[in-house]
Amino acid sequence: MNEIDLKSITAIISSFVALLLALFILSVKSNNKISNRLFSVFLMLTAIEISGFYLNFFVTISHRINSVINLLYYLLTPTFYLYVCSVCYSNFKLKWKHVLHLLPFIIGNIVMIPRFYFGEIEEVVALNQNIILTFELIFTHVTMHIQSLCYYIASFVVVKQAKNIFTENFSNNAIETYKWLYQIVLFWFAVFIIATIKNIFKYLGYKDVFLSSQVLLSVSLLIMVCWYVLKALRNPDLFRGVDSKIILTEKLIKTSKYSITDEKVQKLKDYMIKNEPYLNPSLSIRSLADEMKTPMRELSILINQNLNKHFFDFVNEYRIKKAMNHLEDSSNDQLTILEILYQVGFNSKSSFNTAFKKYTKLTPTQYRKSYKK
Repeated sequence: MNEIDLKSITAIISSFVALLLALFILSVKSNNKISNRLFSVFLMLTAIEISGFYLNFFVTISHRINSVINLLYYLLTPTFYLYVCSVCYSNFKLKWKHVLHLLPFIIGNIVMIPRFYFGEIEEVVALNQNIILTFELIFTHVTMHIQSLCYYIASFVVVKQAKNIFTENFSNNAIETYKWLYQIVLFWFAVFIIATIKNIFKYLGYKDVFLSSQVLLSVSLLIMVCWYVLKALRNPDLFRGVDSKIILTEKLIKTSKYSITDEKVQKLKDYMIKNEPYLNPSLSIRSLADEMKTPMRELSILINQNLNKHFFDFVNEYRIKKAMNHLEDSSNDQLTILEILYQVGFNSKSSFNTAFKKYTKLTPTQYRKSYKK
């Protein structure tokens, strides 16, 4: 089997799986309708983009239609960026201002109008014989790559900011959402880098390297789509999102009139030990502030700035200490690790193991065994 065959086969499988997943996501009832629809559109656009590897083997497409299909790539990264925003922020809504994301696609089509859309058929055929050297294709390739780079950077920024908001305000295991979303953005960025290198080799005339990079790109897309299918099936309600209107602590400090005293810090520590609010797996900084009858902004500054800890780590530290006490107590030998993690406020084994090892340098099982010697 030669490289072109491998590229075509993997591309066909990738397109099929992407379309199947898109239909599956659209058919599933969920509170995250906007996220599901955006990601379905992204998968469909990805399937169309991948189809360029094999479509000509099955059907004859006119040069004009082929140009329109190629320009759909302008819609790929904006859709992905909007999807990332919708996942990160629970209050995300599509607005008329988002129509501006169509601007590169519109400009790209305008550039193609004179010679590729309205030109004589003979001229269009002649242009396509050496299309990579035409002004239109060079313009669209360059602008597509610049656009993609900007959107991927913007996606990284959104994920990072949303993760910061989450860690400063919440304590549940949904933090895994942002880690996984970061991995998705990183993967698609890697695919973009491969595609960029592929196109550079195409313009430099290295045909063999160009074909090899096409195979690598096609296989990478197949792996990504399959990975997402498995993740989606195992975690259908993975994403919850945070409110984008929540202000980060570093901004609160600039406008805050609250003075943080040692007495207030001690009051918080005493409350955590006496009332054990951390046993609530859904504890947020807002709910803790309500319990303590303390302004939420003051509590946020106290924990995130004065104690130099994110709320997420602050709460989990108490949970881990409680778990350590359970593991050290021989009367709890009949309790499993799973039962203990639920008792101390965690609702995810992976999150518990990660937090426990971060704090003690040991897994829960290793820690328990160390007290049996």
